Amino acid sequence: MKDYMLLRIISKMLIPFILLFGLYVQMHGDYGPGGGFQAGVIFAAAFILYAIVFEVETARRVAPMAVLATAACIGVLLDGGVGVAGMIGGGNFLEYGALAHDPRHGNHLGITLIELGVGITVAAVMMIVYYSFAGRR
Repeated sequence: MKDYMLLRIISKMLIPFILLFGLYVQMHGDYGPGGGFQAGVIFAAAFILYAIVFEVETARRVAPMAVLATAACIGVLLDGGVGVAGMIGGGNFLEYGALAHDPRHGNHLGITLIELGVGITVAAVMMIVYYSFAGRR
């Protein structure tokens, strides 16, 4: 792809906006369409575009496999931690109302944290899958 200068310039301009859109989908997923899964796929798509245009090895230096595996684990732990925090707060597993003094605030906080955990996990796993297949010959 080194010969395609226009593609490299356009993708450098688009990747920040793709990441920004992924952040928008992540943060507004509890009010409208979207959420953690969609935002994770959008984030991963930005990095995969980077890997396609600027070579997989360059992308692996930007987001190494060890960092992605750690991020996937952190996302799962965040989801499980929200469930356990609800139990510690006196509710059932994943009962968000027990996370705050007001059940409405607890529901909003719980949904936001769960969606964040899903987004981190999905983005990391999608990039791990791409790296695994892109490295094969």
